[in-house]
Order: sequence, then structure tokens, then C-alpha cells
Amino acid sequence: MRTLFLALAAGATTTAPTVAPHGTPAPAATPSAAAAPATTIPSVALPRFAATLAQMPMITGGDGWTGVTGTEAWHQLATATPDTRQSIRWNYAKGLIASDRGGEAMGVLEAMRLADPDLALVAPFQLARGAALTLLGRDAEAVESLSSAELAGNAEACAWRMRALAHSSAAPEAVGQIECARGAINARAPRDRVPFMLAAAGAAIDVGQPQPALQWLQLFSDRNPDANLLRGRALLAQKDLPGARLRFERAVLTGSPEVKAGARLGAIEVSIAGHSIAPSEAIKQLDGLRFGWRGGAVERRALTIEYGLAKEAQDLRAELKSGATLLRYFKLGGQAGPMLAELQQTLSAVLALDSGVPLPQAAGLYWDFRELAPAGGDGDVLANRLADRLQAAGLYARAAELLSYQLTQRAQDVAQGPLSVRVAMLQILANRPDLALKALQGSEQPSYSPQMRWDRKRMEAVALHRLGKDDAAAAALDGVPDGAAVRAEIHWRTQDWGSFVTESEKSLPGAKAGLGAPQQAAVLRYAVALAMLNREDKLRGLHGRYAAAFKGQPTAGAFDMLTASIDKIDPAKLDAAIGAIPEASPAGSIGDLLDAGG
Repeated sequence: MRTLFLALAAGATTTAPTVAPHGTPAPAATPSAAAAPATTIPSVALPRFAATLAQMPMITGGDGWTGVTGTEAWHQLATATPDTRQSIRWNYAKGLIASDRGGEAMGVLEAMRLADPDLALVAPFQLARGAALTLLGRDAEAVESLSSAELAGNAEACAWRMRALAHSSAAPEAVGQIECARGAINARAPRDRVPFMLAAAGAAIDVGQPQPALQWLQLFSDRNPDANLLRGRALLAQKDLPGARLRFERAVLTGSPEVKAGARLGAIEVSIAGHSIAPSEAIKQLDGLRFGWRGGAVERRALTIEYGLAKEAQDLRAELKSGATLLRYFKLGGQAGPMLAELQQTLSAVLALDSGVPLPQAAGLYWDFRELAPAGGDGDVLANRLADRLQAAGLYARAAELLSYQLTQRAQDVAQGPLSVRVAMLQILANRPDLALKALQGSEQPSYSPQMRWDRKRMEAVALHRLGKDDAAAAALDGVPDGAAVRAEIHWRTQDWGSFVTESEKSLPGAKAGLGAPQQAAVLRYAVALAMLNREDKLRGLHGRYAAAFKGQPTAGAFDMLTASIDKIDPAKLDAAIGAIPEASPAGSIGDLLDAGG
């Protein structure tokens, strides 16, 4: 903390980033009350330093990072004047980069930039920032900082750019920087060349150039685990399986955790190349490797191998899983588009009617990898096709969950209207009216057409009835065409005969021959309600009005029984007459939903 405090003594408060294991940035520390004295130092305006730095000799090799660190740097920073503070910071940052202390170097450079924003335009500063970011593993930012026109042919910038590109798995681009970086790398002391040479060798292997990589790796000890890992990969590329296996085994013995993970991956690759392991077992071993090691080039390579094996073995789940993980967590560059297209075709094939994949498995695959579905109308067609199959199979809850995702994550504006109605219907069929209401309430839009608002209100009324809230259901139907028919249907089910007569009287069908099943049901139900209310006068009128229409119908006997004089009704035959009422609801499909799933 003392180092950082002195570096930022001009009033800047940026905290140097730290790096957690495996290259994952660790959370910045939260300032505490104990750090308060730093805010008591008055902020001092510093003279502009950008032009001065731009006039200094350009850094073109490893010897350009000469700088003071340690106790001497602390003393210089503590005694610096405003005129000298930025230059002392610059020397300190260079020394930190030479010592591979990227986090501290970034803190110092950021303090300099806050005091003089124009420093971001100066090539030496861009180079130093790119080097510090490379040491931190923030490769994309490093490449961006190192890519100004002034740094394009700078050997030192090429070296750091090559290292960052290789670490981010951009092997072709990294190899393209090697010729430019050669002079800066070769001019370094052997110990300082190591990370650059390893990066160059790894990139060369990745692009299918193992022989140059093996020549460069001769500079390293035969027992060096990092070099042995790369030697193993180069020998594997040359089909020297025994030699590759031996190098991987040696790297496992003495390497860092990352090197050991890479060597274990190499051993699996040797088994695959030698056909000594089945694809299914190889996929299992790759999964086991990834369970113990996440992130970086090792996991990316493991996933890429697994993806190829799964495609070859037609293991749909493994193919989708490995491909989706690569797309989610790794920057694939130009490979991303073709891979996504392949995965979308696989997902579409899984959901095809003739795919042979059992419906529960197909639904599970879609749900697990639904973010791979095509965008726009093609993706909607895919989801609706699967929902249709689930609904036809009676898997209403699964269909509702599928379309709920479409409703909340993909559909927009008025497109949510018809989808919300279907989701609510499926939730009702699944006996989950509370979720039906949630789907409708969460998709409210002011721009719905009147017809769409009525459709949604009908479904809302059904859900409310299923929840036992009949008064609220009746209120929801106010102003809805055929709302009276739906209210009557609710009153029929609750045996509220008086309300049923009131709601259904105006919607009775015309007295003509050829009444359909729903119209017959409406008249017969009305007759039952009148009988229950002892309204014999209305029953006589009903008989006179519809007797001719029921003549010859299968329900004619039931009609005669129900519309006869009340004192002549035979209780023993009444149940049979009521049972003869057609099941077709006068309210149509909405009426059928009132009982569905119960």
C-alpha cells in the first residue's frame, strides 16, 4: 500500500487492479475508513507531461524499460516536486514493467493519465500501458493499446502484441507479429526472452507450424515443464505419438497447475490420435479435465476437441454443450459465426418431427441450449413447433415454460399479445392459473388492438374463475364481446341459477330447425336453470319456442322432459335428461378451459 500511496500522492485515487488465479481479475478492494488520511493531502495541479514524453527516445527493445523501483523509487516519489513527479512516475512504471509487476505499473500509469489525459495519445505511454495490460492477462485491451499507427512497426510493441495475441488464442495474428518482434526478443537476456519465446512457439504450433516451434524450444532446458508441454504439442502435430506422450508425462511431474492441465489434455489427445480410446470415453475424460480446470487456452482447446468428437459421434447433447460453452465464454473471432450456424442447424434437426429424438429429450435439449435458437421468425417457428408437440402430448407445463421464455426474452411490443394468451392457456391446462395471470399481467401493453385486449380479458377471467375469484372474473369481462356467454358458463358451473338465467337469456339461439350441439346445450341448460328456479311460465314459453327445432334431434327427449310441467317431471329421469345435454360449451373453447386441468 505504501508503494501505491506514494505513486498516487498527487491526489489521484485509482487502485491498481490485481489478478486472481487463472487470470481472472480479482475484485478491487473497497476503500475503508483506515485509508482516509490519503484524502487529506491537497490535490496539486501538475504541469503537462505528454509533450515531454513524446520527445523522449522511443522504446524499441527490452532495454527501454530501465527504471527505479524499491526504496529508491519511494524516496524519489516522496520528495518529488510538481515539476518532476510525472517523470519520476514514468521511470517507476518502466521499472515495474521490467520486473513483471503489471498491476502496480497499471496503477502508476493510470495516475499519470488522470493528471494529464493527453498521455493516452503518446506512443511510449501506449506501449507501456499495453505491456502492463499484457502482464495482467487483459489481452484485448493490451492489443488495442499497442495498435496505434506509430507502434505498428515498433519491434518492442510487436513483441508485446504477439504475446497478448498468443495468450488470447489469436494464433494466426500472433504468428504475423513474430518477424517484426524478432529483434526485440533476441536482444533480451535469455531469462527475459522466455515468455515471448513460449508465446511464439505456442502460436506456431496452433497454426500448424510445429518444426519452427521445436527449433525455438531448443533454447530451453530439456527439463523445463513449459517447454516440454509445447514440445509435446509440436510432436503430436508431427504424429510422433510416443515422443509426445513422454513430453506430456514429464510436464505433469514438475509443471505449474496450468501446465499440468495442459499436459493432461495432451495425453488425452495422444489417446484420441492413436485410436486407443472411444470417442465417448474421450468426451468423458475431457469433461473430467474441465471440471478441475476452467478458463484460458487449455479449456478452450479441450472444448474444441470435444466439439469435434461429439459431431463425429453424433452425440447431440455433447455437441450442443461444448459448442454453447465455447460461444458463451470464449472470443472465437471469425469462428463464432460458422459454429453458431452449425449449432442452430443441429438444434433444428433435433426438434424436427422425423428426428427420432424422443420428445422429452428434445424438449430438454432445447431448454438447456435455447440461447442458440435462431433470431427472429425462424427462432419463433422452432419454439412454436416444439410447443405444439408438447401440447399434443399433454405436457402443458413444459410447453408453457418454453413459450414463457419466448414471451419474456424474445417477443417485443405487440408480439407479446398472442403469445401471452397462449402461455396463459397452457398454464390453465397445466392447472396453474396463478402463473396464467402472471403471464398476462407481465406482458401488458398499451398498443394492443381491441381484439387482442378482449382475448386477454377472456383468458384472465378463466384464470380468476379457476382461482375461485368469480366476482373478479365477471368484472374482467365487462365490455368484452360474448362476455355474457362466458359469465353464464361460470354461473352454470357454480350453479348460480338466477345469474345464469340473467346472463344467458339474451344469447339464446334463434328458434329454427337444425340447431347445432352448442345451441342445443344453451337451450337445455337454460331449461335446467328455469326448472331449478321453479319458473314454469318461462318453461312453457321455452317449449313453445323450440319444440319444432328439437324435433328429430337426439336431445328431443331431454328437451321434452326439461320443459314439461314441473309437477310432471320424473326425478328418476331428470338425471338422464341432464346427462343428455351436449358437452359442447356455448362459450366455445373458453368454456372448455373453465374445467380443463381441474
